[in-house]
Amino acid sequence: MKRTSRKTTNRSESLQRHLNAYALAASAAGVGVLALAQPAEAEIVYTPAHKHIWPNHVLKLDLTGGKTVDFVLTNHPLLSNTYFWHAAFSVSGRPGNQIAGQSTGRFHNNLLASALSAGAQVGPKGRKFVDAAVMYECTSASGSGQCLGSWEGGKARYLGLKFQIAGQTHYGWARLRVDFYFEKGKRITGLLTGYAYETIPNKPIITGKTKGPGVITLEPDSLGALAAGTSKK
Repeated sequence: MKRTSRKTTNRSESLQRHLNAYALAASAAGVGVLALAQPAEAEIVYTPAHKHIWPNHVLKLDLTGGKTVDFVLTNHPLLSNTYFWHAAFSVSGRPGNQIAGQSTGRFHNNLLASALSAGAQVGPKGRKFVDAAVMYECTSASGSGQCLGSWEGGKARYLGLKFQIAGQTHYGWARLRVDFYFEKGKRITGLLTGYAYETIPNKPIITGKTKGPGVITLEPDSLGALAAGTSKK
């Protein structure tokens, strides 16, 4: 008889803590063992969100729920006077973490964060990554202005993320919508609507994949949220 071998995966310590907490919470709620089988096999961890990033505010993104700030989204203060105004929205990673992006010769050679569509692959091949990048930026002086970046427009796009867990490289994404209001106070607003990461080191992840085999969803008001160590405020 031919023996078949089962593929093993290397899960992060953070994910294992999530699953252990999930199992404990499920046990308290009377959830059966079979209900835990699918989350235990998860390779992608997805967290829905609805978090605004208003002007002069930052959002600290913890992808794994391990109480570590992996990335920071910054909506910079609006600078303005009679003849000049400037608004900017940017993203940066802690040391060792990076964002899919590219360089540009405009605006003092800023680095731009790529605005990826759903279905794009984020992984070790085919993409450049940078430590920090502008998502959207507008400047006007004496009535003449210009904007930089492809995030504005009211449509959800995806940040491609490369980050470290216990010294190993993992890939993820964050889904955001960025809006620029010219007639309403010349301001940029951001809205984070979800994020996910691949638990297997160096394995690519597909932006927008939130359902199907191998995906666990951590809902804010469910057992998944308990697994992530979150609570409703």
